[in-house]
Amino acid sequence: MKMMEKISTDEKKMLNRIFLRSFIGQASRAGGQARQHAIGFVYSIMPALDEFYSEDKKGKKEALVRHTQFFNITSILSTLVMGIVASMEKEKSMKDDFDEDSIIAIKVALMGPLSGIGDSIFIGVLRVIAGGIGISFAAQGSILGPILFILIYNVPTIILRYYLTYMGYISGSDFITRMYDNGYMKIITKAASILGLIMIGAMTATTVRFNTVLEIPVKDGDPVLIQTYLDQIFKGLVPLTLTLGCKKLLDKKININMIMILVIILALVLALLKVV
Repeated sequence: MKMMEKISTDEKKMLNRIFLRSFIGQASRAGGQARQHAIGFVYSIMPALDEFYSEDKKGKKEALVRHTQFFNITSILSTLVMGIVASMEKEKSMKDDFDEDSIIAIKVALMGPLSGIGDSIFIGVLRVIAGGIGISFAAQGSILGPILFILIYNVPTIILRYYLTYMGYISGSDFITRMYDNGYMKIITKAASILGLIMIGAMTATTVRFNTVLEIPVKDGDPVLIQTYLDQIFKGLVPLTLTLGCKKLLDKKININMIMILVIILALVLALLKVV
């Protein structure tokens, strides 16, 4: 909250508009694969461009062209870049000798590291946790399932998205320099990747299930349960094999919807054969 005290009322209104526009902006891919979220990014930071280039039509035109270049980042962290860019565009509008190429350089430099962090933490961890909790309640027929998923995933991400807008604007172009000089970016990226892998492994072990009812009859004795021996050899072997098989198909660029259909067909076949 202290960082907001340094910002004027008009700037707060501008940043709030950028924050609200960012939800729509990141959903836009009007530029196709060549531009990804570039058009949405321009739409999101328009309040800043309107504010800083209100009397400089040429400068505003150059800024619009400048930001139609390729842009793609984890949407939750996009407002940090938007705040930084808004701050740099403000400097550009006030200084004729400001290096406009540095604005694009900052965007390009932030896309990779922030996407790595964002995908690992929010997509690979938070969404998995929210999904796991939601699924567990939904499996019991509780309406809390979808509600908890929406709240657990969206509440913290929306709050973070809001404050990152201000943080980026206040930090400006110095942010990326400080993060790299201190080595924080490398540490955060590696830690997030490890945590993401742990959570994906835990999710696989708890949600992908296989229990076969196959058994080998034994004369004058209890039948041999196949599932018991599978668990003794490697608990969760079949779910892990299935997960790795799906990963292999994804690596071969097989459409995820097709993979889901194949898994459903496999489950139906095993059920009809009375394997599960």
